[in-house]
Formats: sequence, structure tokens, C-alpha cells
Amino acid sequence: MQSTHPPSRDVYSTMREMHWSPKEKATARRVCDGALHQELDATIQEAKQMATRIEQPDELWELERHLTQRRKEIDRKYEFKYSSVLLLLAELVRERRVSLDELHGLSEEKLKYVRERSRDSAA
Repeated sequence: MQSTHPPSRDVYSTMREMHWSPKEKATARRVCDGALHQELDATIQEAKQMATRIEQPDELWELERHLTQRRKEIDRKYEFKYSSVLLLLAELVRERRVSLDELHGLSEEKLKYVRERSRDSAA
């Protein structure tokens, strides 16, 4: 069976065209913010552990490099745009940072998309 979308149509085009209700926007923001805080807390704990092992100047700069890399990864990952937030939510589900139950408030269409993408990206 052929797709009803033209071949040039991609996932971002589909997401850009989705309508977001105020409730859905609030749900997505709450879930993403919660996952971000969890990831930042884990990074803080990791940095504290690394700092306790520092004995040489080069180890101090390694901690700085590590934190700079983590900041870039986290900033890139949690860039909140409605045109791509469903991909982020799917990634968070796949990583088990959030559960599908926490996404209660999104439309069935969006939940289905997150479920499918979280499975697809795990393969």
C-alpha cells in the first residue's frame, strides 16, 4: 500500500502541521521540563563525583571539557520546539526518563506518534 503523503514529505513537515491545544502544550512542556531537571540533577551528581577525584590540573580541565560537552548535548536535546517535541518525547520514553502515562493530556494522534517513534528509534 502506498503512502498518502508525497515522498518529499518528512516527519518534520508532519509535526509542523499538527495543532497543539493549550492543554497539550502545557503537558509537553511539563514533561520535558521534568526530564530536563532529572538529567541536570544526574549531571550535577556526576560532576561532583568527578570533582572529588581531581588530583592534577589536567583532570580539572577534563572535568571542564566533560561539562561543556554535556551542556551542549543537553541544550541540543531539550531545545523545545513544537515542530520536533514529539521526537524528544519519543526519545525520553525510549530512555525511560518519562512514561507514556505522563503524557496523558496529549491527543491520541500524538500519543500514537510518540509510541511508534519510541519503538522505531530503539531498533
